[in-house]
Parts: sequence; C-alpha cells; structure tokens
Amino acid sequence: MSSKSVTILGSTGSIGQSTLDVIARNQEQYSVFALVAGRNLEQMVSDCVVHKPQFATLSCADANKQLAERLNALGSATQVVDYEQDMAMLCQHSDVDMVMSAIVGAAGLIPTLYAIEAAKVVMLANKESLVMSGQLFMDKVRHHGATLLPIDSEHNAIFQCMPEAIQGHHDATLTAHGVTKILLTGSGGPFRERALDTFADISVAEAVAHPNWSMGQKISVDSATMMNKGLEFIEAKWLFNASADDIEVVIHPQSMIHSMVQYSDGSVLAQMGQPDMRTPIAHALAYPQRINAGVASLDFSTMKDFSFHAPDFNRYPNLRLAIEACKAGQSATTIINAANEEAVAAFLAGHIRFTDIYAVNADTLAAMSTQYDECLQGILQCDGDARRVAQQQIKSRAN
Repeated sequence: MSSKSVTILGSTGSIGQSTLDVIARNQEQYSVFALVAGRNLEQMVSDCVVHKPQFATLSCADANKQLAERLNALGSATQVVDYEQDMAMLCQHSDVDMVMSAIVGAAGLIPTLYAIEAAKVVMLANKESLVMSGQLFMDKVRHHGATLLPIDSEHNAIFQCMPEAIQGHHDATLTAHGVTKILLTGSGGPFRERALDTFADISVAEAVAHPNWSMGQKISVDSATMMNKGLEFIEAKWLFNASADDIEVVIHPQSMIHSMVQYSDGSVLAQMGQPDMRTPIAHALAYPQRINAGVASLDFSTMKDFSFHAPDFNRYPNLRLAIEACKAGQSATTIINAANEEAVAAFLAGHIRFTDIYAVNADTLAAMSTQYDECLQGILQCDGDARRVAQQQIKSRAN
C-alpha cells in the first residue's frame, strides 16, 4: 500500500482525534497534509507538533493568529493559513489523497463539497452534508468521480455488509442485488428506560453522558433525543440509493452490532465490533484492505446477551420527525437539521429544556414552506431561514 496524504476537517474533535490515532499507528502508509478545526488552540498546537502537517488552520481568527505565533516559537514547519480563503486548497491540493470530513453540523458542507469536486476519497463523518443536500451532494459525487466512504459506525457497518457490486456504486439498486432491508441499529441513548414524565428535567450533564460511545456534546445530545438516528436514517437513504421504506431502525442497547443488511434469501449480515470509532475510520482509510486500528476484538465468551426492540416514538419523537421529513423531501430534511442545531445549542447553553428540542424542531418545520430550490443557493437559503425561525421558537421558550 503506497503512502496516502490526508486532510482532516474537524481534527480536534473526537473523530479527528481518532483519525490521528489510527494514522499514528500506520505511519508508513499515511501522512497528515492538513489539520482544520474550530477554536481548540491547545489541541491544535499539540497535534501539529506530533503529526507535523504541512498546513493547519482554526476557524476562530484570534485563535488562528495565536496558533501561528505558537508554532513559530516552537520552530514548527507547519504553515498556518486562513480558514476561509484557503479551505478549498486544503481539500483540493494535488498532494491530498483523502479528506476526513468530520466538522460537526452544516459548517462541514462546503469544505466537503470542495473535496468532492476535486475527486478526492472523502471519508464522510459529517452526516449533515447529506441531510441538507442529499441529491445535490450525490450528484456531485457521481459527476466528479469522487469516492465516498461512510464513517458513522452504522453506515460503515451497512457498507461492509453490502454486496461488492453496491459498495461505492451509488446508482446500484438494492433489490437487484438481493437486498430487502437496511437495519439501522441504535443504542437508545442514556434515557432508554427513564420515566417519560421526567424528561423535562433532564440536565445537560445527563444528556451528554452516553452509555456506550465517547462523542462530542452535540452528537451526544442528538443520541439522547435519537435525532442522531433520524439524521442517520436520512443519510442512509442517500448513501445506499434507498427509499425510506427500505430502512428500519432497531434499538440494540449493547452497541456491538453496528447495523445489518437483510437479503431476499432470508440471510441477515451484521457487522460487529467494539463501540470504538477507530474501527470504521481504519476501514475507510485502508479500504479495501485492513490495517491496525488499535481496537481489541470482541471476546464472545464474556458477552451475556444481545437484545433488540423497535423504537418507541413517544420516547423518541425526534426520530419520528426525521423519518417523516425524509419522506417529505429535501427541504424538510434541511429544515429539521438547521432547527435541531439551533435547538441543541440552546439546550447546551441552558436556554431551553430537553423536551423543547423536539418542540422547536417540529414547530419550525410546521411553520415553513418546503418548496425551496434544491440548488446549493436554495439549500443555503432554506438552512438560513430555518435557523431564523428556530431562533424565534427558542426565544418564545427560553428559560
């Protein structure tokens, strides 16, 4: 395997850090071209010293200026560039082989499209890109000949369980290859058994404490509401050329089976492993080969049980909302994604209650038209309008 150069978008987050860990374990095969992050100055300085990227940038201008000063004082050869002006270069440079798209939220869309337009291998951990702009996004993947590899543990699992004729072939029809159902698993989050009448009292600390996975705050809250699974439902539709009826969500509290694919002959293929994001990251980095991810294999002798059940939409109304939006079309999914980002940020800031997240999402969708143009300008207009409506909804509910 020849050495590959990687740009990591969202390098200081959990996915970015796991990517750097896998690269460090396989230094003969991979090098870091660029690190891109938000405002975590200390982590970025440390990562630049250890991994020696050619370029680095932070989206916060003040932090980026400090980054340049700190690296210069340390004698680092890493060049600090402008986040907005140089983003296209960081994703499209001829020396870049692969781009890890792990910026959380809508902010990850444009950088990911840069990489796709340069026909890079894109490792997609930013599900919001597909939720916001699924048709446009996939059309660009096809038009430019980019390679799209899913990083979310569920979509990576589905990818691994699909026939080779479907892997990476985004026009393939599921039924033509014997696939009858995509079974998307979810843990149910930290409130799977909590009394529903106490949900309004859920604190931020409780909501971000996922029982199985180590994730950032936003994704942890999304997991608690199961909006994360709703967004993954929408993402699966686009990644695997599926319809909403082809996908079923299954609650699997142990998080050992990451998702499954059901076939017409009665077979169900499942991908299993520890709840550690380094496994899907390593799979995408090396595909179709395998490399060391630093993850221990499962010890089946210690496993007591696997359990499965259907989701309770009274407990997880955000999941139902996302599935309904998926059936309604592109503008609806763009709206709920934008509203949810605003609502989760407000919850994390202590402005609204946990149960208000769903209310903001549902009321924003109900208040808006879903007839936006599906070009990039129309998508961004829809996103911006939804955020303004969501902010009004948040203000009316603020503590």
